[in-house]
Amino acid sequence: MAVAILSWMPEELQNAMLQDMVRVGLHIGHRRSRRHPAMMPYVYGARGNTEIIDLMKTAEALRRAADFLSAKAADGATILLVGTRQGLASLAKEVARELGLPYVASRWIGGTITNFSVINKRLEAFRNLAQREASGELAEKYTKAERVRFQRQLGRLEEELGGIRDLLRPPDVLVLVSLRGDRLAAREARLRGIPIVALADLDADPSLADFPIPGNDDALPAVRYVLGKLADAIREGQQTHRARAKAQNEGKEPEERAATA
Repeated sequence: MAVAILSWMPEELQNAMLQDMVRVGLHIGHRRSRRHPAMMPYVYGARGNTEIIDLMKTAEALRRAADFLSAKAADGATILLVGTRQGLASLAKEVARELGLPYVASRWIGGTITNFSVINKRLEAFRNLAQREASGELAEKYTKAERVRFQRQLGRLEEELGGIRDLLRPPDVLVLVSLRGDRLAAREARLRGIPIVALADLDADPSLADFPIPGNDDALPAVRYVLGKLADAIREGQQTHRARAKAQNEGKEPEERAATA
């Protein structure tokens, strides 16, 4: 399939990276009737009724987004990964946990960014209840029926807020697995001026993201490919951040010893 598709693409597309993109189906768009008008610049052409995404532009957008995320991670920014679409949520959770990022993979709760003070109160209650459970306080002070009620409450909170349990302030950056699927999160981030990196299929509005990456968000291999590249960039930035912190701490040690001498 990949060879057949590449045969009608320009010669400059015939390289390993773009072949990988074709292999995972990142180039496959939608019917013209479903395409958002603002996505027209990212359309290379059409095969039958399906429009094809320009992978040269995808590759460039992915590079810019990866560079941005690497730099933000190196600065210690809080990056929130959002992937609430059915079929993609488990992938979002998997990637976020590997990187140690906060995430939303079930349902975007309105006001998570725009009304964070209210969400933070729920997070504080969640953390407090979880701490009481872990310390054994609930088992010591409450009846079995009451403990069951607390367990159910913890389960609901874990489902809704587990991915952002340790978030103490609004994130510095959002990464959206699907711009159209997570457009509510994008709109809230837009209102607060938070930069957004997002995979944008042809039916999405690219103006909602600062770094839209044109590509198929319906095929799991395509989404996994893009998230993998972004994860590599974030991981590289995290390593840089740790190295900087270590160098800074080591640089302070002689000064601290001299001050206490």
